[in-house]
Amino acid sequence: MNYKTDTNFRKEKLIKLLNIVNIYENEIIQALYDDFKKPAFEAVLTETSYVISELKDTIKNLKKWAKPKKVFPSILNFPSTDYIYKEPYGKVLIIAPWNYPFQLALCPLISAVSAGNQVVLKPSELTPKTSKIIAKIIDAVFDKSHVEVIEGGIEVAQKLLAQRWDYIFFTGSVAVGKIVAKAAAENLTPVTLELGGKNPCIIDKTANLKLAAKRIVWGKFINAGQTCIAPDYILIQKDVKSLFISYLKEEITKAYGSNPSLSPDYARIINTKNWQRLVNMMEHEKVIFGGQTVIENYYIAPTLIEDSSLDSLVMCEEIFGPILPILTYEIDAEIDAILSRFEKPLALYVFTKNHTFSKNIIQKYSFGGGCINDTLVHFSNKRLPFGGVGHSGIGAYHGSLSFDLFSHKKSIVKKANWLDLQIRYAPYKNKLTTIKKILKWL
Repeated sequence: MNYKTDTNFRKEKLIKLLNIVNIYENEIIQALYDDFKKPAFEAVLTETSYVISELKDTIKNLKKWAKPKKVFPSILNFPSTDYIYKEPYGKVLIIAPWNYPFQLALCPLISAVSAGNQVVLKPSELTPKTSKIIAKIIDAVFDKSHVEVIEGGIEVAQKLLAQRWDYIFFTGSVAVGKIVAKAAAENLTPVTLELGGKNPCIIDKTANLKLAAKRIVWGKFINAGQTCIAPDYILIQKDVKSLFISYLKEEITKAYGSNPSLSPDYARIINTKNWQRLVNMMEHEKVIFGGQTVIENYYIAPTLIEDSSLDSLVMCEEIFGPILPILTYEIDAEIDAILSRFEKPLALYVFTKNHTFSKNIIQKYSFGGGCINDTLVHFSNKRLPFGGVGHSGIGAYHGSLSFDLFSHKKSIVKKANWLDLQIRYAPYKNKLTTIKKILKWL
């Protein structure tokens, strides 16, 4: 078995993985529900179908992605043929999160395998049912010397990080991302860190407010707000705030009913610790909609708050839950005063009919990715890189970029023997003027 060089072997394994995922899809959906009541629709939309699509795309394109790429040679190397070879890094560690525990474990694994690496995957201990089904699937497809799932909590993660790896891929919080980066630095191991941040959602008075409310409610409250690219707070022009809030309330009720705790379409918070963290955020805040909580099943209603201080708990850290603060601005300078308080976010959203306004926002601020007049959907396009910048992450993946991420690009110059230009060789007497002319011409 030589998965490092044998693309046929890699492809066969991915085809088998696709078949097994299809077989176990219903079990995966059930596991996600058991772990935190993720609705079946969301499980299919954001987890299983995404993984299946990623597998199909990778299987279709793997050999094309793996081929050496011929590039235009330098005149200094004439005559030569130049190539970029893609080779696997080697041993890869993938640490997956709990919020999309199937998709964010399998997708980087698919890419690492397609590029020819050995992989150790540590799924999240906070979603034990999903972790079990992942281990079951991987064991049915791969030899442990090729791909292995290691379950466990913080101690297991620490032991894994203490070992030497050729590449580490981590998805999770900024705080843990710093720990991963520090461990990787001990061995100069390259990393991809997919983190998060306070993702702003900016709305001016020209926006289609009713449609904006519908799209924001979907993007914010899917997965009960536990999405790294969910809108973290609204920044809306003051003139239209009241009307927009009425639309938000209307859309939340349409989506989840008058009592969202009874809705089959609304997930739960992952555990006690995160539930309590979110409850603490709402304390002393002006709740204008929702706010109901139930500790027994980690329920927090879709909640709107307003007039939050920028120094409040809800504005000092990423929310990662179903709480949506609504701030206002009157002039564009106030937008900058607020956004500049935070690190570069993973996502930014702007709702407007004013092309100049949206263009200025997109160009002025640094962030991972985002949308104009929608939320989250940039994630769905495999031709768009997904990743953060600064505190929101390092590295980007999706589609062919994922294959490239897990591949070292090796530069090769194949030099011909039929001509050997003497100008580069010593002695250099009477050659300086000539080489200056050649280099200037280049």
